[in-house]
Amino acid sequence: MSDPLPIVFQDDVVIAIDKPSGLLVHRSWLAKDATTFALQLVRDQIGQRVYPVHRLDRPTSGILLFAKSAEIARELSTAFSERQVEKQYHAVVRGYLGDGELDYALTEELDKVADRDADQDKAPQPAQTLYRCLAQVELPFQVSKKHATSRYSLMQLQPKTGRKHQLRRHMSHLRHPIIGDTRHGDGRHNKFFREHFGLQRLLLAATGLKFTHPVSGEVLNLSLPIPPDLSQLFDKQN
Repeated sequence: MSDPLPIVFQDDVVIAIDKPSGLLVHRSWLAKDATTFALQLVRDQIGQRVYPVHRLDRPTSGILLFAKSAEIARELSTAFSERQVEKQYHAVVRGYLGDGELDYALTEELDKVADRDADQDKAPQPAQTLYRCLAQVELPFQVSKKHATSRYSLMQLQPKTGRKHQLRRHMSHLRHPIIGDTRHGDGRHNKFFREHFGLQRLLLAATGLKFTHPVSGEVLNLSLPIPPDLSQLFDKQN
């Protein structure tokens, strides 16, 4: 990745970038194939060390926040864990989904190797997600044997908790999985989007982050437009 990462916001304390889909936040032995990482790219781009504050899954694009000191990183990480940060995402899901709120506890997803010492019997953790439909489209393609056409919804999602893969798992629980989700999604529709639209990625983007600046006390409301690869299918219908 030779091009600079787009900077959403930067001051002397924090920096937020627009992370591309497929880029890891930092080095992980679980993804040995990766050679570039957001942490190192941002460090090299601005010429100083940065510290991760929160996570975005590798296939998820969007706003990723770093602190410029370990102390500020700890403070902001606490704000995330204590639900003092408002997060917004956009996604494309299978089917027609309306507006609502899902309160559905999630068991912790554990890796067989990395989490072998973790509590395997941990009780499901509370998880809440607000969802709102922004647009819908019906395509004249039979992807499922049950339906002659295929329907999709462009959703705005607001997780109130921060469980691993929460949005992907919650949409799957509603039977409206996110397109491109190879773990919790629908392989037939993922294949359809790859073959007909050339979309290889998870259609999930972190588009909003609202939090209190740890030094100035100012409320920062960072936002990104919906990525074209999420919105283009719906734009063509208008």
